[in-house]
Amino acid sequence: MKLSVLNAGLYQLDLEQACAFLERMGVQAMEVGCGGFPGKKHCDPEVLLHDDAKLKAFTDTFARHHIEIAAFSAHGNPVHPDPEKAKQYHNDFVNAILLAEKLGVKRIVGFSGCPGGGREDQTPNWIVSPWPDDFSRALEYQWQEVLIPYWKKTVVFANEHGIHKIALEMHPGFCVYNPETLLKLRAAVGDTIGANFDPSHLFWQGMDPVMAIRELGDAIHFFHAKDTKLDQANIARNGVLDLKNYAKLNRRSWVFRTVGYGHGMVEWNSIISELRMNGYDDYISIEHEDGLMSGNEGMTKAIRFLQQVLITEKPGDMFWA
Repeated sequence: MKLSVLNAGLYQLDLEQACAFLERMGVQAMEVGCGGFPGKKHCDPEVLLHDDAKLKAFTDTFARHHIEIAAFSAHGNPVHPDPEKAKQYHNDFVNAILLAEKLGVKRIVGFSGCPGGGREDQTPNWIVSPWPDDFSRALEYQWQEVLIPYWKKTVVFANEHGIHKIALEMHPGFCVYNPETLLKLRAAVGDTIGANFDPSHLFWQGMDPVMAIRELGDAIHFFHAKDTKLDQANIARNGVLDLKNYAKLNRRSWVFRTVGYGHGMVEWNSIISELRMNGYDDYISIEHEDGLMSGNEGMTKAIRFLQQVLITEKPGDMFWA
């Protein structure tokens, strides 16, 4: 396994400074945001795909600091019911694929997206209940008329450009938010679709990440290292569905934390071990979204924590077996 960092947590630095920081910390790779919600501060494919000098300067920065590109990330909602928004998110995803093809990067990370509940909707509609029956009909529309057709076409395009791993983050608010929905989409459009496994979103939904890893098996294409702290007192009062702003840290049922500050080393050892047992022996990419720490401190603590947890060498001979 190799340690990576999603660069959005380092946007206070320019790309040169970010790569230098990762090199000093002993991190091997960067997951590069290039559109959608992660933004384009360090990487704008619309520029790099048409300017050879800027592309060379971009790649030279990584080479100079011995940092690999683990993935390009273009998290967005390409099936948004607003056609203009959907087009922008889709174009970002397409440009990420084209840049990955040009640089030999093998995976793109994003969201499944969430359509409206019907053809006339203007905002996404995340459906989490089968009743009243309006919800079930809307869910059928979302999957059969929008989501599956979109990803079938996008997978074909990705494959034509050498990309065979699209890692969708299982994130509430989008149609793919747990192993069941990830596997449903994968079954419909093919094995190019896999999971960006981020346990932080599973913790607060009540899932056991170890069991989720076992359920997904080889459908895991990428991994985000982010933690969640569950506030049992607030959960007891209001449950885990929490619409309060993320900044209201002491009032929420859960908050995102740097790895090790929501769950300890025993839990993270189990997660990393389960990944290897199920065939994932690839990048572990830190995503910083801890409201109690600066990006620098959160990243530094996460890196040091995971350097103790990651399994980086091939297994030895089982002489005792």
